[in-house]
Amino acid sequence: MCSLSKLLSPSFLKKALNTKDTKDYAEGTKEYINLAFKNTCSFIQTIINLVIHSLKMKKSPIFLLAILLLPGSSAVMSAQVLTATDIVRKADEKFNGEKSSIMVMSMTIIRPAWQRTVEFKNWALGREYAMTLITAPAKDANQTFLKRGTEMWSWNPAISRLIKLPPSMMSQGWMGSDYTNDDILKESSVVNDYAHEIIGEETIGGRLCYKIKMVAKEAAAVVWGSQLRWIDKKEFLVMKTELYDEEGTLIRTETGSEIKEMDGRTIPSRMELIPADEPGNKTIVDIKDIKFNVQILESFFSQQNMKNIR
Repeated sequence: MCSLSKLLSPSFLKKALNTKDTKDYAEGTKEYINLAFKNTCSFIQTIINLVIHSLKMKKSPIFLLAILLLPGSSAVMSAQVLTATDIVRKADEKFNGEKSSIMVMSMTIIRPAWQRTVEFKNWALGREYAMTLITAPAKDANQTFLKRGTEMWSWNPAISRLIKLPPSMMSQGWMGSDYTNDDILKESSVVNDYAHEIIGEETIGGRLCYKIKMVAKEAAAVVWGSQLRWIDKKEFLVMKTELYDEEGTLIRTETGSEIKEMDGRTIPSRMELIPADEPGNKTIVDIKDIKFNVQILESFFSQQNMKNIR
C-alpha cells in the first residue's frame, strides 16, 4: 500500500491537481485516480487525499463527487475496489447461477486415433446439490450422477446398480474425458476452498483480464493444489484456467470461447480442455442451453430421482 505522504508528494500530484482551472482540475482529478490505483493505493486513501486538495483549491466536496461520477472515474474505482475473491465469486456466479442452474451440453472427447461425443443435462442448486443425466449416445443414455453435500453416487441402468463414489474418485476422468468427476459434480468450491490473489493483467481472446492466482487452503478437499485464472475485467468471464498439482506441475489448461448471450447474460459457450502431458488429447464442451436461478427443490436431488429422471 502507498502512504499519504507519497500521495501528497509534488511529483505524484504535479499533473493532476496543480491548476486553478475548473475543467483542468476535473480532468486532473480523474487522471490522479487512475494513477493512484495503478500505484496500488486504496480507495479510501485516494478519496482522503482528494478531499484535502479540493479544500486547498477551494473546491466544494460536492464538486469532487461530481468528478468521481464522471465516465472514466467511477468505472475505475468500482473495478479496483473488488478483491480477488470478489472477482472469482462474480465469475463463478455468472457462469453457474447465483442460486441454481440447468444446463444442456455436449462433450466431444478427442484422442489421436478416435473421438466421440456425449450429450448430457445438468441441474445444480448452490454448491450442495447437483444431478447429471446422460442423454446420448444410446449405450450410455440414462446414466445419472448425484451429489448431495459431500456424498456422491452414480446410477447405471444397464446393470441396475447404484454406486457411491468415494472422495478418491473425484480426480478421475468423467465418462472417459479429460474432465474429472469433481468438475461435473462440483464437489470443491473455487470461492471457498482457495486463497485468491490478483497478480497482474493480460489480454486473452481480445479481452483484458485479471490474472488471479488461487492456492488451495490447507484443510480443503480439492483436486488441484493451485490454479491461475484469467477473468475478463468487464464481463467477469473466465477466459482461461491453468490447473496445477500440489507440486506446482501444470496438469491441464482450459480456455473459454464463442462468447454468447444465454438466458440474459454473456458467457463463454465453449470450453476446451487440454491436458499438459498427453499430446493430441483434448475435450470440448459446448453449452446448448442454459437457465439461471430456476426453482429447483432439494428433494429433486434424490437417489430415487436418479433412477427415474429423463
